[in-house]
Amino acid sequence: METRNVLFLRLRILSISFMNRFSTLLVIIFTLLVSISAGKAQEEGYAIKVKITGLENQTIILGHYFGTTMLPADTLKADENGYGVFTKDETLLQGLYILYFEDGSYFEIMMGEDQTFYLETDTSNYVKNLKIEGSPDNEIFIDFQNYMLKKRDVMMELQNQLKATENEKEKEKLTTEIQDLGQERVRKIHEIAEKYPTLFVSTFLKATLEVDVPEELKDDPKARYQYYKDHYFDNFDVSDVRLLQTPLYENKILYYLDKVVVQVPDSLIKEIDWLISRSEADSSLFRYMLITLFNKYGKSEFMGMDAVQVHIADNYYIEKSWWSDEKFIADLKERVEILKPLLIGAVAPNVQLRYVPAEHFKNAESDTALKRFPHAGSFFNIADIDAEFTVLIFWESTCSHCKKVVPDLYQIYQDTLKAQQVKIVAISTLFGEDGKEKWVDFINNKKLYDWINAWNPYDYKYKEIYD
Repeated sequence: METRNVLFLRLRILSISFMNRFSTLLVIIFTLLVSISAGKAQEEGYAIKVKITGLENQTIILGHYFGTTMLPADTLKADENGYGVFTKDETLLQGLYILYFEDGSYFEIMMGEDQTFYLETDTSNYVKNLKIEGSPDNEIFIDFQNYMLKKRDVMMELQNQLKATENEKEKEKLTTEIQDLGQERVRKIHEIAEKYPTLFVSTFLKATLEVDVPEELKDDPKARYQYYKDHYFDNFDVSDVRLLQTPLYENKILYYLDKVVVQVPDSLIKEIDWLISRSEADSSLFRYMLITLFNKYGKSEFMGMDAVQVHIADNYYIEKSWWSDEKFIADLKERVEILKPLLIGAVAPNVQLRYVPAEHFKNAESDTALKRFPHAGSFFNIADIDAEFTVLIFWESTCSHCKKVVPDLYQIYQDTLKAQQVKIVAISTLFGEDGKEKWVDFINNKKLYDWINAWNPYDYKYKEIYD
């Protein structure tokens, strides 16, 4: 079969994205993801003593982040003094945790290696009045939070002044002061990281830093973009599973893939390979990464992104997802083999169809018997079409979406594509005499005579081949 450029359009279903092709396989295994967060705890135990004035005799939940989700880790009932102890024999995963209260309020704490500590505060201002003993991570974190609260007040005042002033020199001065505040925050984080390199709080705070593009590149968009991309993960260790227990990890990864990487399959596949390779440092992180990326590109609304999920499935999921059952993997293998020939850039599979000429549609317009006659026209192979570009449209005249889009495509063909020697094969996927009658009526009603109208009334193999 001669290699040709062929584009397939499925119009019977609203979307031609890979989401539809894999809809039966995309089981969002939330409980499986939750199990990832439970599987890595060390067997050492924790004991977190809590005293919160104003929460007497109330339930307090100790929770943690997992990606962008908050999950409970432990619960206690405070006594009449607002005191209680979270304790178990298993060490908690390191990460960013929350104390969640009955009224819906909460505040965050760090969970580092030291997991036996005392925490005290009150409901008037949880963070400002928070005191923690026995946890270096939290002592530093509280100090940093209080620092940020003070700087936030200063920042808000400067921003209000900037909005109020019309003096250009004053605007420039205030803008500089605001930028200096941002740089002061960056310097403080670096100071903490240098002084306490082994603490998780340092890893977490560094992970919040944005890329600082050099001033000399600000007027060169291409160089600015390349620098930003190259340094995007400078302060963020993709292989550190502790960051998965914070709201930073998932947002960081998805923003990179959605906003930084060029949105073409080859570029995405290269970056995805790198991300997966980094995640292999920890089995639970690898599982999270693979499930997240596999499902993400199964739901993509952009044409061509099916190649990304096929790549993930073929190179990783089928061989390395030890958590998946045999039937899921067997089904996935089958789907991958079906879809590989349908990816953009692949040679279109050859199928036999019946071409129905324009004269038949016109003659059958007022002849019901002819309209229902299934053997009109002649068979041909799409591989024999002589064109630099061939577009295959799979559609049904009973589909509401097709009723709108097919005439629009025909108009585009008439206005633009025909002159460029593009040929379009519009394939009706209805079958039998009833299907033929509906097809003929639509073609005549919309006068869609000037492209290749085709079907196969009794052989549906092409539907399997083209999914």
